[in-house]
Amino acid sequence: MKSLIRNFLINLGALWVTSQILPSVTITGGVRGLFVASLAFMLANILLIPFIKIILLPLNILTLGIFAWLSNVLMLYFLASVIPSFKLFPYNFPGFSQNGFTIPAAELSVFQVAIIASFIIGFTVHFIHWLVK
Repeated sequence: MKSLIRNFLINLGALWVTSQILPSVTITGGVRGLFVASLAFMLANILLIPFIKIILLPLNILTLGIFAWLSNVLMLYFLASVIPSFKLFPYNFPGFSQNGFTIPAAELSVFQVAIIASFIIGFTVHFIHWLVK
């Protein structure tokens, strides 16, 4: 029970951080919407991700694990379609320039937003797990 509550709070924090960093990841409904989205995210991590990883096992073996991130992207798509308070939208990135380092403006599709959100969520979850242990 303690580990379920810890995973719920870690997923809650990861979803909140991702929604603050990426404006195209929206969680509506305030705190209640965030709680529902993080509960669904936790349940999908427990129930859905192992099933998706088994289905994608041949692709992961062929690519030596490079496509392991695809399971998290598919889960985000699933959550965006099932949970009404969690949505992914296309994003028009305005670009960035600092001290000669430039990232050009780009239009990101929903799939690209899901990939970026997956990396942010994964980084945040692993970072919080590292802090807790």
